[in-house]
Amino acid sequence: MVYREFQDLKLSGLGMGAMRLPVVEGDDGKIDQQKAFEMVDYAMAHGINYYDTAWGYHGGNSELVMGKALARYPREKFYLATKFPGYDLSNMDKVKEIFEKQLEKCQVEYFDFYLFHNACEMNIDAYLDEKYGIYQYLMEQKKAGRIRHLGFSAHGSVEVMKRFLEAYGKDMEFCQIQLNYLDWTFQDARGKVELLKQYGIPVWVMEPVRGGRLVSLAAADEEKLHALRPDEKTVAWAFRFLQTIPEVKMVLSGMSNMEQMQENIRTFEEDRPLNKEEMDTLLSIADGMTKKTTVPCTACHYCVSHCPQGLDIPSLLALYNEHSFTQGGFIAPMALSAVPEDKRPNACIGCRSCEAVCPQQIKVSEVMTDFVSKLEG
Repeated sequence: MVYREFQDLKLSGLGMGAMRLPVVEGDDGKIDQQKAFEMVDYAMAHGINYYDTAWGYHGGNSELVMGKALARYPREKFYLATKFPGYDLSNMDKVKEIFEKQLEKCQVEYFDFYLFHNACEMNIDAYLDEKYGIYQYLMEQKKAGRIRHLGFSAHGSVEVMKRFLEAYGKDMEFCQIQLNYLDWTFQDARGKVELLKQYGIPVWVMEPVRGGRLVSLAAADEEKLHALRPDEKTVAWAFRFLQTIPEVKMVLSGMSNMEQMQENIRTFEEDRPLNKEEMDTLLSIADGMTKKTTVPCTACHYCVSHCPQGLDIPSLLALYNEHSFTQGGFIAPMALSAVPEDKRPNACIGCRSCEAVCPQQIKVSEVMTDFVSKLEG
C-alpha cells in the first residue's frame, strides 16, 4: 500500500468508502454485515487505514455497521470520517443533535475527519447562514478534540466552492470532490483542483471510477490503453490518472464486494503516474465518451441576450449534458432546485430566437423539451 503524507499523518493512498457496501437482496438499506466485516478486515490487513461513511449512506445504516466493524480494532489503527448531512435542508438546525448521534452510531469519542457534506447550489446559502450555527458548532468540536480535521465535500460548481471557501476556507483542511479522468473537463474537476490549490487545500477524491462507468470501456478505447500499458487493467487507469495529480492525497472507492477491494488494493501497491502521451490518450477517450450523448455548447452566451425568458441557457445545457451522460442522477435536479422556477428548462417557450444565433447550431428548444422529459422520468 502506498501512503500519502497529510500534516503529521500517513494516510493510505486508497480509502474505503462506505456508500456502496454489500447488501441483502438488493435492498440498499439492508447491509450484509458479515460481508462488510470481511471487507473491513481485509482492508485493515492490507494497509488501508482510512474509512469514510456518512449520515445518509444506506438509509442511515452505514455509520452503524462501520462503527461495529471498526470497534473491533484499537482506535489508533484507523482514521474515521463522516459528514454533516447538509444535503437535506431540514437538517440545518440540527447540527448538535446529529453530531452527537453520529458519535454514538460510530462508537467513537472523536472523528479523525469531519466534513460539511456536499456544498452545492441547493444548500450554499444555508451553509453560509450564521443563524444555523453549523460552522461555529463544528469549530467548537474541533477545539474540543472531537473533530481532529475539518473539511468539506462538494458536488457544486466552481462558483459555489468559491463562495464556501471565501467564508470558511481559512479553516478547511481538506476537500472531497468528484474527480476522475472523465470529469476532469466534463465537470471542470480541473478547475476545482486549481481553486483548492490556491487555498493550499489538499484533494480527497470521490467517484474515481465514475460509479463504475470507467471500469470497462469500448473495445477500441481499451485497445489504445493496452497498447500503452499491456499489463494494466482498464479500471487501474482511473487510479493511475489520480496518482498523476500531486494535489490528491486520498482516493476513496465505494467498493461493494471483496473482488473489487482486492483488485483496487493490488493497484495501490505502487504509484505508476501517467506520462504525457498516456494522459493525452486517456483524456481523448474521455472526450469521445461525453460527445456521444451531449450537445456541443461552448458557453459563448450569444443565446442569452436573445432569450425573451432570460434563461441562462449555457448553464442549463451543461446540466442537460450531465443528466444525459449519467442517465439520471442527482446532480442536475440538485442544481436546478436552486434556480427560480421561471428560469428552469420548462420555462422555454420554444421561440427559437436563441437558435438563430447559436454558432454550434444547437436545437435549444428541442433540448429543453427533452430535458424536462428526462427530469420527469
